[in-house]
Amino acid sequence: MSVLVSVIVPNYNYAASLELCLRALLAQTYRPIEVIVVDDGSTDDSAEVARRLGVRVIRTEHNQGTAAARNLGAAHARGEILVFVDSDVAAYPDAVEVSVGLLAADPKLGVVSSIHDPEPLIRDSLVEEYRALQYHYWTVSSEGPVSFLFSALMAMPRRVFDEIGPFNPRLRETEEVDYGHRLTQRYEMLLTTAVRSRHDHDDRLVKLLRKLYRRGRARVPLYARRRRFARGFETSSRAGGSLAALAALALSPLVIPLGPAAAALPALALAASLLADLGMYRFVRRRRGPLFLLYFGAVHFLVNVTIAAGVAAGVVRWLCSARFRRLYDRDVTMEVSGQAAT
Repeated sequence: MSVLVSVIVPNYNYAASLELCLRALLAQTYRPIEVIVVDDGSTDDSAEVARRLGVRVIRTEHNQGTAAARNLGAAHARGEILVFVDSDVAAYPDAVEVSVGLLAADPKLGVVSSIHDPEPLIRDSLVEEYRALQYHYWTVSSEGPVSFLFSALMAMPRRVFDEIGPFNPRLRETEEVDYGHRLTQRYEMLLTTAVRSRHDHDDRLVKLLRKLYRRGRARVPLYARRRRFARGFETSSRAGGSLAALAALALSPLVIPLGPAAAALPALALAASLLADLGMYRFVRRRRGPLFLLYFGAVHFLVNVTIAAGVAAGVVRWLCSARFRRLYDRDVTMEVSGQAAT
């Protein structure tokens, strides 16, 4: 007899993609399955979209963040397997079935995470097409055991969630990094192309850069404590590429007082940044051609500079703020009673 799977969809003002997300879940090949939407204080018609499709909706009075929404959904779930799916993600029809099979085959496996396609769920802009390609390449090149939690579509046994504890609701940007660190102290996590999905990525450059800056800054206290990068996605070479991009930008003004000879310094830094992700640039050229590659490279340079700037700001804050250094110090549980209405 198959075990019940509870699919939890945290949502905040994503009505545009929520219907695609839920239709994909309702079309899953696995049964039995329950789908729970945690509408986290949305001001659009997200809740109505979910109800129109016959999905159970739990609403919060105000926005509490993705971590709190996931915790609330888990508290109401009845399944032995929990599947968390962001409301801007559409899973392939066999995603739940494959995830359940992988978890059943290996009791040491705590989480199975999906890899998104290189095409976005909704084509809104060139920025979104950049992000879909970049994110796909970084994740598919990390396929296998990871310590960085890819939470947009992931499955885990209920017993593992109960053992590790809830997501930390204080963390609005890096709850998945914290949770992956905690979980891999006891279990393994698998990132696999066997579980596929499409993601409605950010379609505006400023929004994307702002998110990456905040995430880079907020990761510093955890990485300073661990003294190593997470396994998967954020590698030392990619960190070096981001720092090299920032160095190229910072060194460029030297050309004015020192003359053309000084251009060698930012040029070398830029070359180092490009070499750090040369495989990705080749991948993009094969898929989209040289013209799009020029656009892709320009946007990725800005992304690298932003990530490095966020990390630099995080280091300064870590040096100056004892409170910031304790950002990941203690587990925080969430009281779910009285916070939501069904």
